[in-house]
Amino acid sequence: MRWREICKDECRAVFTNPAILLTVFGGVLLYSFLYPLPYTNQVPRDQQVVVVNLDGSQFSRRLERMVDATPQVQLKARAYSLEEAEKIFVDQKLAGILVIPENFYRDLLQGRRPILSFAGDASYFLVYGTVLQGLASSGQTLAAEVKILRMVMSGEVPAQAAEQHSALKLNIHPVFNPTMGYVNYVIPAVFILILHQTLIMGVGILAGGQNEQRLQGGKGYWLEAAPWKLLLVRTTLFVAIYWLLCMYYFGFSFSFYNVPHLANFTDLNLLILLFLLATTLFGISLGLLLPRRELVILLVLLSSLPLIFASGFIWPVSAIPEQLTAILQYIPVIPAIKAFIGLNQMGAGFVEIMPLWKQLWICALIYGCLAWWLLRRQALSR
Repeated sequence: MRWREICKDECRAVFTNPAILLTVFGGVLLYSFLYPLPYTNQVPRDQQVVVVNLDGSQFSRRLERMVDATPQVQLKARAYSLEEAEKIFVDQKLAGILVIPENFYRDLLQGRRPILSFAGDASYFLVYGTVLQGLASSGQTLAAEVKILRMVMSGEVPAQAAEQHSALKLNIHPVFNPTMGYVNYVIPAVFILILHQTLIMGVGILAGGQNEQRLQGGKGYWLEAAPWKLLLVRTTLFVAIYWLLCMYYFGFSFSFYNVPHLANFTDLNLLILLFLLATTLFGISLGLLLPRRELVILLVLLSSLPLIFASGFIWPVSAIPEQLTAILQYIPVIPAIKAFIGLNQMGAGFVEIMPLWKQLWICALIYGCLAWWLLRRQALSR
C-alpha cells in the first residue's frame, strides 16, 4: 500500500471510532476540569470546631478570639463539657473539638505549661492537619505574648523583648510550591498520567480492535500495509494529536490553575515528543498483545493508582519493593513524571534530566521493536 492510502485509512479508523474520540478528546478535556475542581481553593480554610473553655478567664477568651481569627479555623459553637462538645461535634459534623483546661490563666502566670487538648477526625488528614496548624499558631502566638510580658516586667525594653523572646527566628519561603496548595503539588504529575493513560487507551483500542477482527477472520488495510509503514503512520498520527493536547495542558490548563511552569519551549518539546513516542509504541504493543480491545481499558484503569504511587511524588520509592520499582521503570510514565516535574516545576536544566530522557529512549526502542514484530507477525498470519 502507498503512504497516502495508509494515512487515509488510519485517519478514517481513528476519527470515525466513537470509543477512541471519547477517550482521547473527551477524556483529556473532561479531566482537565474535573480532576482539579475539588482542589481549586488549594488549601482548606475556616474549618469549624467547637470549643470547651473550662477556665473562663479573660486570657482564655483571648485565646478563643485568636483561634477564630486564624484563616484555618472557625469557632462554630461553644460547649460547657466534653460530653456536650462530642454531641455537637457529631451532630453538626464539625472538624474538631478544642479544650482549654481549668486554671489555664493561673498556670501561665506561675510559669507552668498548660495543656491545650484537641480532638478531631483524622480520616481527612488534610483537614485534620489544617486545624492543628491553626490551633498551634494561635497557641504559639499567645505563648510569645506571655513571655514578652514577663520580660518587660523584668525590666526589658519592649522592643528588645519582642526581638529576643525566641532564640530562633524562622523565615520560611516555599520554593517550588509558593501557595503550599494541593493543585501546584499534584496536578502537574497527574496531568502527565492522564495523557499517558488516555493515549494508551486510544491507540490500544485501535490496535486491539483490529487484532480482534483478525482473530475472527476479518480483513483490513492493517493486514495489507507494510508493518514499518503502518507503525510509522500510526505513531506519527497519535503523537501529533497528543502534542496538541499537551500544549493545551501545559499552556491553557497550567495558566488557568496558576500552576508555575519554568521550562522553555524547546526543552519542554524535546521531552514531550519523546514521551509521546514511547507511550504510543507502548500502547500499540499492548493492543496487539491483547485479544480484545476492552481489555486495554481494563488494564489501564487498574494500573492508574499503582503508577501514581510508583512514580515517587506522593509515596517514597524506598517504601516500594526494589524488584517492582525496577520493572516499573520501563513504563514510560514513570521516568516522564520525574522528568517533567524536574524540568517544568523545579527549574532543572535539560542536562540534569538527561538520565530520564535516555530512559525514555530505551522504552521507545524496546516498545518500537516489539510493536514492529507484532505487526509483522500479524501481517504474516493473514
